[in-house]
This record gives sequence, structure tokens and C-alpha cells, in this order.
Amino acid sequence: MKIDEIKEIAKRHYIKTGKSKKADLIRAIQLSEGNQDCFGSSCSGECGQDGCLWREDCV
Repeated sequence: MKIDEIKEIAKRHYIKTGKSKKADLIRAIQLSEGNQDCFGSSCSGECGQDGCLWREDCV
């Protein structure tokens, strides 16, 4: 997903985007949605979050 799309999603969650990095924005969105802020933290490329919107970009 492109950064502009991520910023648009962040704005819908009332998250200030500023000069935030992609991973930081995604983690903030995850928290806002009530999920774990786990983007990019998976060990060995394994992730148990099959339905995650960010799965393709993660790892």
C-alpha cells in the first residue's frame, strides 16, 4: 500500500500524519483499531494475523 493511501486511512482515525514513516503510521492505525501494533515485528516472517490489512506489506 502506498504512503498516500496509508495517510488517508490514518486521517480517518484522527491520527496526525506529519512526516511520520510508513511503519509508524501503520502501527498507530493498528492501535486505533484496537489491534496489536505489530507491523514489521514478525519473527522469521511468521504472522498469525491472517486477516490483517497490512499483511502484504509486513515482513
